Amino acid sequence: MYAIVEINGQQFKAEAGKKLFVHHIQNAENGTTVEFEKVLLVEKEGEITVGAPTIEGAKVVCQIVSNMVKGDKVLIFHKKKRKGHRKLNGHRQQFTELTITEVVA
Repeated sequence: MYAIVEINGQQFKAEAGKKLFVHHIQNAENGTTVEFEKVLLVEKEGEITVGAPTIEGAKVVCQIVSNMVKGDKVLIFHKKKRKGHRKLNGHRQQFTELTITEVVA
């Protein structure tokens, strides 16, 4: 059984026992349980249910493993030819690590 759930504007495939790295969730503490109710699709024993736009009564229950995990560094390089202008910036996105405990449908 799996579900497609929307978390912070992004869609994820959620199965029980899997880990997800989602964009940073504000005011979340390690070890707390979070429920997401924007379930767009549910597959259960070969039957697929598609919401319009969401499925009533369906939710994904997750536990927060780590509130802040930093992603890989992304380097942004700007250069203007023949001007001697070069600029290098780096960015590391902050994520929240979740473990999916169950999918309720």
